[in-house]
Amino acid sequence: MSLAETAPRRNDGLRFDLQGDEREILDGADLFARKELYPLASRMDAEEWWPDGIFEKIGQAGYFGVTASPEEGGAGADLMTSGLVLQGFARWNHALALSWVAHENLCLNNILRNANEAQRRKYIPGLCSGRSIGALGLTEPGAGSDALGSMRTTARRDGDHYVLNGTKIYITNGPVADVLLVYAKTAPELGAKGISAFIVEKDFPGFKVAQKLVKMGFRGSQTAELVFEDCRVPAENLVGRENGGVAIVMSGLDLERAMIAPLCLGIAERALELSIEYAKTREQFGRPIAEFQMIQAKIADMYVWVETMRTFTYRCLAAVNDLEVGGGGRGTVHALTAASVMYAAETMARVLSEAVQIHGGSGYIWEAEINRLYRSSKLLEIGAGTTEVRKIIIAGELLK
Repeated sequence: MSLAETAPRRNDGLRFDLQGDEREILDGADLFARKELYPLASRMDAEEWWPDGIFEKIGQAGYFGVTASPEEGGAGADLMTSGLVLQGFARWNHALALSWVAHENLCLNNILRNANEAQRRKYIPGLCSGRSIGALGLTEPGAGSDALGSMRTTARRDGDHYVLNGTKIYITNGPVADVLLVYAKTAPELGAKGISAFIVEKDFPGFKVAQKLVKMGFRGSQTAELVFEDCRVPAENLVGRENGGVAIVMSGLDLERAMIAPLCLGIAERALELSIEYAKTREQFGRPIAEFQMIQAKIADMYVWVETMRTFTYRCLAAVNDLEVGGGGRGTVHALTAASVMYAAETMARVLSEAVQIHGGSGYIWEAEINRLYRSSKLLEIGAGTTEVRKIIIAGELLK
């Protein structure tokens, strides 16, 4: 029997590089981001500025609704494709990339996977076009890593409406969102088992943006504290069944973790590129610093780290590509997504630290692009479950 006959066939669980049209997808997203998003990055960082109309431009280019059907205004593609778009965007404007994934994955894709037909018809086309900006409302002032057990936002049925009361914080896209997927306790006595999901529009009475939060990194990607004071949400905007929100949360968190890894990868790729360019042009002692072995060693390490990030990221995206609704939050995929984002975030931080070291004093200046990237690193070790929570998830699944 020949080697060709006995060799394992490549499948979605075994991925080492891009296949088929995937390279073209990544290159296309890279080109669009370099042309349309990169020129906005400096001002977004300096002023915490949000460029009005940019989401519609992204939508017109076909980069929203990646996983939605063409009939709904989407591309009819898969989560792997979505991750490649995010990777390309992150190289050139990581703040808009973060806002993109909060809209595309946390809001749009969650609604797509869990909402009923009427809800999808009402909200998905606007989110796909970029005319509506989406956000996810989960984290609360007293409920971060314990987002479910410590949730205090409540939803009480009142006739044809639910009345929401509570506060959400650190909500990406919060100040500019038109549509939010919000979690609240409909049966507080049941603890985490009494959580439900709702689609909330910004104009619903009782909803307001309490404050816009100013951040160390990812500046320009708008973040807010949101308040619900007797916010009346039509009962028809309940997503799934009452008290069935945990399955939506857990499945969504696994997909979110899988999608944060390409965000880390894109940033790290750009940092490596900037470091190579700087090392070739910066001269000390009469020659480019790229000729010094210590600089070469740093660049070699950074290259290895980026390539291992790439392999792990693509493998994880492939593994969750066809994850069934409600299929997350347990088992191998739960550990894999936590491991992928943990490794990607920690490794990205190492890449960025060495990148600033190569840039020396110029890398320490706030306006420098490499400084902008460096300030982004910590968030990705905190968001979507801290590094410590990720380790608990991994160990918990392995020790079952």
